[in-house]
Amino acid sequence: MGSEMLEILLQFIKAFIVGGGICLIAQLIINFTDLTAGKILVYFMLAGVALTALGLYQPLVEFGGAGATVPISGFGYLLAQGAIKGAEKGFFSAITGSLAAASAGVTAAVVFAFIMALIFKSRTKRN
Repeated sequence: MGSEMLEILLQFIKAFIVGGGICLIAQLIINFTDLTAGKILVYFMLAGVALTALGLYQPLVEFGGAGATVPISGFGYLLAQGAIKGAEKGFFSAITGSLAAASAGVTAAVVFAFIMALIFKSRTKRN
């Protein structure tokens, strides 16, 4: 293996460790609390915002790459980063900065959800 391949493998391992750690925390919360999935998602997103505001999420992103940016806490990080960059331009940009930063991801989610809704028929879950 070349050094380039080892570097890529190391990036994968780091992403797996960080992303797996976030998933482990979520699974422990699911197993040991009565919180609903929606509440857990919101808490993780807010944790991403709070950790970004405290300057703790950026080192996690630098170490774990996609392992830190892909989970829902990474969406909170993205929103906070957009707001921080927007705040440099003024109050209104602080509010719209987070929306601008997340617009591509939100647009993709809406478009793909619409396509899936056209392809598949929804039905109620049967127990």
